[in-house]
Amino acid sequence: MTGPILVIDVGTSGVRAAMVAADGSVGHVHHREVLPETPMPSFVQFDAQAMGDAVLDVARAAIESGGEPTAVGIANQRASTIVWDRDTGVPVGPGVGWQDLRTVGMCLTLQGQGFRVAPNASATKLAFLLDMADPDRSRNLAFGTVDTWVAWLLSGGDVHVTDATNAGVTALLHNDASDWNPEILAALNIPASVLPQIVDSAGVVGHASVLQGAPPIAGIAGDQQASLVGQGCVRPGLAKITFGTGGMLDLTVGDQRPGFETRGGGGCFPIIAWRRNGRVTWGLEAVMLSAGTNVEWLRDDLGVISTAEESAAVAAACADTGDVWYVPALLGLGTPHWDFGARGTLVGLTRGTGRSELVRAVLEGVAHRGADLVEAAEADAGGTTIESIRVDGGMTANDVFVQALADAVQRPVEVSPVLEATTLGAAYLAGLATGVWSDEDEIAEAWKPKTVVEPKRKSDRDRWKAAVERARAWVPELSALDF
Repeated sequence: MTGPILVIDVGTSGVRAAMVAADGSVGHVHHREVLPETPMPSFVQFDAQAMGDAVLDVARAAIESGGEPTAVGIANQRASTIVWDRDTGVPVGPGVGWQDLRTVGMCLTLQGQGFRVAPNASATKLAFLLDMADPDRSRNLAFGTVDTWVAWLLSGGDVHVTDATNAGVTALLHNDASDWNPEILAALNIPASVLPQIVDSAGVVGHASVLQGAPPIAGIAGDQQASLVGQGCVRPGLAKITFGTGGMLDLTVGDQRPGFETRGGGGCFPIIAWRRNGRVTWGLEAVMLSAGTNVEWLRDDLGVISTAEESAAVAAACADTGDVWYVPALLGLGTPHWDFGARGTLVGLTRGTGRSELVRAVLEGVAHRGADLVEAAEADAGGTTIESIRVDGGMTANDVFVQALADAVQRPVEVSPVLEATTLGAAYLAGLATGVWSDEDEIAEAWKPKTVVEPKRKSDRDRWKAAVERARAWVPELSALDF
């Protein structure tokens, strides 16, 4: 290895570039904010051109400060959808964000035709953009999730690919991950010509010709899968939870796809964890719709805390919540309930409930949702026992929260040495393709948690479940929806 690996990580609110050395250290980090827009309720969109400009800016800044890279890795927000003109490279409309719900009606129509497609997947977002920009399907257009768009830009338009992890969350793929599914393409009138080639998550797919030295583009993964790899969860039974705006648990299963088609009895989804040398490693994903959002609510809407960091000290000022329970269902409940009509709920308030109890209840509520995800993943993985939980994301800097999580899951919690493990995961994948790391076992052995937090007390899970029942079905019309 003659230089570091450049990683470009495109999140929901910004773009980050960093250099990752062979020892796993992350440096030369450059960030640009690229915020989504909400022009109407349930609409979430972004300026794909501005995102692309930010990608090139931060990549060049990282190279200028960190030296010429030996390879490029890409991590990205998943399912967000971009359509552009192949001849000009100009997007034909806004990028449609993964959180966007404008195509719920289309998803319900598909259900009547026998297709189960969630509105957060790319499929109906792509159909919407095509209907808007090319109703007769006569233009020379290209579709991509964010990884595809980034690779296209870095290669000067020579590379039109998506990796298997990103393809797997479009709802356009065969269940066995073998190729695009012509039946769903026909149902949505999506021409196969707009689709990218599906490639390995670790493998050279072309060169970043617009960057100094034209390094090979060698690793691509959706953000949650990149975080899974970045935390060394590359052996069956290893799991991580990322606590960002929302929360995602991902569990590595192995070379056999989980036995259910779209969603297991515990509310988890089968995912492609990564693909290397043409071989798919499968996983399970459990979803918490709001995690850090609840701390932002305390700060921005209630004014109970002035910074997110302050929540730890405020919560630590009381020994417990005084039997106050908070259910973090500001956007509904994901795994295991999938109740879009559930709403955030506080129960057990008394005249003695104060600021500290409220803040602690919010942190403990998110921790209990983490325990819900663990229980669901173990059930849907056929009784697999997750021995410990690895965690990353902004909330893991909060010691009170991490202890509450350990108490709720009743097992050790291993905190990632880097707050955002996506960067490290994308670097590992690119490094596997270019010989920096030899195989998944070497990546597994490289895991060194920042700290390991053991349970100190046993949380009352029965009391928690009773609080959840108070939160459910508050908006019956939304609770009746099931994707």
